[in-house]
Amino acid sequence: MKVHLLDVTYELFRSFYGPPPKQAPDGREVGATVYLMKNLMALLDDPEVTHLACAFDHEITSFRNDLYDGYKTGEGVDPLLLAQFELAEEAVAALGIVVWPMVDFEADDAIATAALKFKDDKRVEQIVVCSPDKDLAQLVGGKVVCWDRRRELIYDEPAVLEKYGVPPASIPDYLALVGDSADGIPGIPGWGAKSVATILSNFGHIEDISEDLTTWGITAGRAKTLQGNLAENYEAALLYRQLTTLRFDVPLKESLDDLEWKGACPELKALCTDLGANDIPEKISRWS
Repeated sequence: MKVHLLDVTYELFRSFYGPPPKQAPDGREVGATVYLMKNLMALLDDPEVTHLACAFDHEITSFRNDLYDGYKTGEGVDPLLLAQFELAEEAVAALGIVVWPMVDFEADDAIATAALKFKDDKRVEQIVVCSPDKDLAQLVGGKVVCWDRRRELIYDEPAVLEKYGVPPASIPDYLALVGDSADGIPGIPGWGAKSVATILSNFGHIEDISEDLTTWGITAGRAKTLQGNLAENYEAALLYRQLTTLRFDVPLKESLDDLEWKGACPELKALCTDLGANDIPEKISRWS
């Protein structure tokens, strides 16, 4: 079997900013939730999708905000989208899918924990992480792949190396040095993607970067500048890597069998009536 793990916070954002808005009969904006449900229904129509779970950022802040003041928050997120977070969780649960709402951790941490938890089960052929998020590329290897559903691209280890210039194990170091604006991580001044990929392809991790600049694989002048910038911001680089490294200790109670999709729940019908999406129950292929 394949286990599909979805970063549904990403899916909800995409559902909000892509399709046109939609109002429920009571006037609430519910377009992102309705489109998300239809998107997941299309996924469930795939006969290979039998076991799955959806991880949500129930709150945008997490333990990482305690480590670094500049880490991402809900500031700037459209209130009409924020208002649909809990509604989307309710809708996905009504579809009969396991939901992991994260508060102290992030959705990516739940996915990382689940991938580690289930990948060694002999029944599992592949763990499919359904997200293009570069943070999740660090999970790729062995049975674990990332799937960019929008572009229909599968990222295994060679594909991650081709895209970023570093193997999955170096992705946290890569993001720490280059920065990740989506998460509020500024990176180290001067350390661009090409230079970082070249250097980390030789050394793997920040603390293993040699003091011998002739081994860096870039010009001497460039290497000297980057070395100085890293030295001045070394502790910050290690902190950024801590922020970009996923956690594998989220308390997930579900077993592999619990992830099996057995059909939508009866309460989905009433929810769809409230949302003004009465066409959705008519298209459900299985009810629990």
